[in-house]
This record gives sequence, structure tokens and C-alpha cells, in this order.
Amino acid sequence: MAENLVFCSRCGAQNVGMSGFCQKCGASLSTTTLAPSAPVPPPMRAPVAPTPAISPYAGFWIRLLATIIDRIILGVVFVPVYIVSVLPALARAANRGMDDGPPFEVLAAMPVVWIAALVLPWLYEALLTSSSWQGTVGKKLLGMKVTDIAGNRISFGRATARFFAKILSFLICYIGVVMVAFTDRKRGLHDMIADTLVYKS
Repeated sequence: MAENLVFCSRCGAQNVGMSGFCQKCGASLSTTTLAPSAPVPPPMRAPVAPTPAISPYAGFWIRLLATIIDRIILGVVFVPVYIVSVLPALARAANRGMDDGPPFEVLAAMPVVWIAALVLPWLYEALLTSSSWQGTVGKKLLGMKVTDIAGNRISFGRATARFFAKILSFLICYIGVVMVAFTDRKRGLHDMIADTLVYKS
């Protein structure tokens, strides 16, 4: 590093900073000032990578897991209905034999099964989604809630519309459900129809 230079106040000559007298005219350098040193640049800092934004919306896989949990719960409820309505009719048809005609007991019991297969999931989802839970048991366990666009709790009517729109999502080869993985706010077709969002709480 170069030594500091001192300028003589009488003749202006440059002198080494350690000198007491000017080497040109002999004047005292005690009253002179040091030459201004060059500004030191600030130290270089490594660029900080921006922190990726965490989406507040529930994605495809966690919603799929919630659906599996809900299907297990509904299966536990639906099996007794099937046992009570269909199995006795099957037993009577087996005892009577097929020679006496078609098993009308079984056919008569099937509407009960179909109605239960539609009504139970509808009430399960619509009632829980419009309740203070704002979601089914599966969603509640995994920390999700269903809201409207403004983030408010939805009504029973909107929850019902969302349920039947979800059936449409299933009927079109599950495309309406797969849309959750590709839309910006993780909305399936049923969410778009019912104007709802699914948040991670």
C-alpha cells in the first residue's frame, strides 16, 4: 500500500508523510494536511436468492388423500345400509331358487342402495363443508377448509352445488379433478362452478 503524501503549505511540494520538513523549501510540515485518500469501496455481498412464495391453496395430492379418508368413512356408514337392504333379499332369492322367476326382491332393494349411495355422500359433504369446520373430516384432519372467493364460509346451497359439480368432474374422466394440479389457485372444475377455494389452514 502506498504511503500517505503531505503537501507543503508554502511551496506545495509533495513530501512523504513521515517527513517533518519540506524536502524542497525546508518549511515545517506540522501544519500541513494529509492528502485525501481514495474512498474504500464497500465489500461485495453475494446476491441473496429470493424466497419462493408458499401457496396458501391446497394442492392436488393432499386433496386426494382427504378424498380417500372421506371414502373410507362413507364406506363404513354405507356397508350397514347394504347389509340391511340387499343381503336379506339375496338370501330370500337364493332360498326360493331361480326357477320361480327373476329375483324381484333384489331388484326392489336396489333403489334403496342407489339412493343411499347418493344421499349419504351429499349430506356428509354439504353439511360439513357449510358448517364451522368448512370441510369434510378428511379435509379437517389434513388442515384444509373450503371458502368462497372472499374467504368466507359457504352456505349449504353452495356446498350442495359444489358436491354435484364434483360428480361432473368425475364423469368427464376425472379431468375436472386433475385441473386442481394445473390451475393457479388449485381449483378444480367443481370449484370454478361453485366459485369456491380450498385453503391450507
